[in-house]
Amino acid sequence: MSEVDRKLTLEEVAALVCATLDRHGVSVVLSGGSVVSIYASDEYVSFDLDFVRTGLAAKVDAAMQELGFEKKGRHWTHPRTDYWVEFLAGPVAVGDEVVTEFAERKTPHGVLRLLAPTECVMDRLVNYFHNGDLECLDQAVVVAQRERKQVDLERIEAWSRGERAHEKFQEFKRRLRVR
Repeated sequence: MSEVDRKLTLEEVAALVCATLDRHGVSVVLSGGSVVSIYASDEYVSFDLDFVRTGLAAKVDAAMQELGFEKKGRHWTHPRTDYWVEFLAGPVAVGDEVVTEFAERKTPHGVLRLLAPTECVMDRLVNYFHNGDLECLDQAVVVAQRERKQVDLERIEAWSRGERAHEKFQEFKRRLRVR
């Protein structure tokens, strides 16, 4: 089994956590800004690994302690990495839409389940749509540009109507063309 170390990338630490939890019967999906970091090749940096449980609520303590993480409040930290882990209640959702299919990335440290590029863009846009978060809009644009072939803009546009944010979606499309 691999050990957590400062040399590991965000993706490697996330994969190690995901694979260890799987061995303990806990299924999780990486979401949030750390997914942006992965798809945007670290153009956006996050140290927060947000995992959402996809199955029945299960205790993660044994798996996290096996990796050497310690619980501090709602976060798990490790003395040999700057990344910290948080577990969010499911289901995995982007706005009002529940997500049931995920991407997987194989690493030397295990398989990482994470939001697919389309859902990653939607995850960032929901923060822009409902909170006016311009940094999240920028992150959505970066991921859509980098993962152009994997991002379904028609699906995102239809979803934006359901989020009552079609006008804000038009701003996203405008920025996507400009970049």
